[in-house]
Amino acid sequence: MRVAIVCDWLVVYAGAERVLEQILKIYPNADLFCLVDFLPEDQRGFIMNKQTHTSFIQHLPRAKKSYRSYLPLMPLAIEQLDVSAYDLVISSSHAVAKGILTGPNQVHVSYVHSPIRYAWDLQNQYLQEANLTRGIKGWAARAILHYIRLWDYRTANGVDYFIANSKFIAKRIKKVYGRDAAVVYPPVDVEAYGLCESKEDFYLTASRMVPYKKVKLIVEAFNEMPEKKLLVIGDGPEYGKIKEVAKGNITLMGYQPFAVLKEKMQKARAFVFAAEEDFGITPVEAQACGTPVIAYGKGGALETVRGQGTEEPTGMFFYEQTTEAIKEAVKSFETLSTHIIAQACRYNAERFSTDNFIKNMKEDIDRMYSSHRI
Repeated sequence: MRVAIVCDWLVVYAGAERVLEQILKIYPNADLFCLVDFLPEDQRGFIMNKQTHTSFIQHLPRAKKSYRSYLPLMPLAIEQLDVSAYDLVISSSHAVAKGILTGPNQVHVSYVHSPIRYAWDLQNQYLQEANLTRGIKGWAARAILHYIRLWDYRTANGVDYFIANSKFIAKRIKKVYGRDAAVVYPPVDVEAYGLCESKEDFYLTASRMVPYKKVKLIVEAFNEMPEKKLLVIGDGPEYGKIKEVAKGNITLMGYQPFAVLKEKMQKARAFVFAAEEDFGITPVEAQACGTPVIAYGKGGALETVRGQGTEEPTGMFFYEQTTEAIKEAVKSFETLSTHIIAQACRYNAERFSTDNFIKNMKEDIDRMYSSHRI
């Protein structure tokens, strides 16, 4: 069986790349395809130092820094990659990888991190954040996203089996493509985070500082709780704005190495998470440390955190992205936190281990391949 693995692009090592790394461990002899590959030589270990097959976008002007600007060409580019010689094609897709062309004698399994967010239900949010809500550029952006939606829907027919990274994304796949999807949660390196039952009197949030992560909202909520200490780890475009509003009970630590992040996660009274994520790795990492999570009750967090009222709860939910909702959740957490046990948090996090991902992914793909070939 010849196997091809297709991903959108290779420029950094982040969430989608963690998934790709584990898929390659299942199929170490697979060939790897992507739109562009600008990984530095010293960061290619997670793809086993493979030589990749890239599209024509790789050679276009300023592609290394501005590959995203070639979005209108990406559907064409992914269709030019030739995987016709392979029996099994696995795409890891958050943009266009699922649109790879396959034939009737091939099996195409697509692991979907999300249908293209900025083309579907998050289009208006994307246009607002990119300042593209009006004018000629705004209309051009809307026309391009309309074209991307039509292409994205059509190419769903070329996928034999979908696997979603959460039940939340499985619902989005059903809504957008009208297709059912199995669910295999992405791999989290829970072994890198040790259980710590001794907590200190501070709260923690950690993420890249971009608008949808809602770090500024968390800071504003703790501004109104001056008796409570908040540590903020991370950097990004919103860092300056957040620094301007943060009061004395809030410490902005900026980017920190893993050792510092791990220590603060282990010692925090609770981890605060206000984003609507497709899955959300950091709440799982916090629980792996034995740390409860106070999370926005929408998206993947509903699957990774056990709220109050469940057996062995691991956290607390709030259901509006407002300062008042966060304040009420923190107040409720402090009242009920004695019901949350560090070992329960750790045990819950272990459901999302790398070993479980490899086991579940291999079982699902083997089943899909076998049933399709009968």
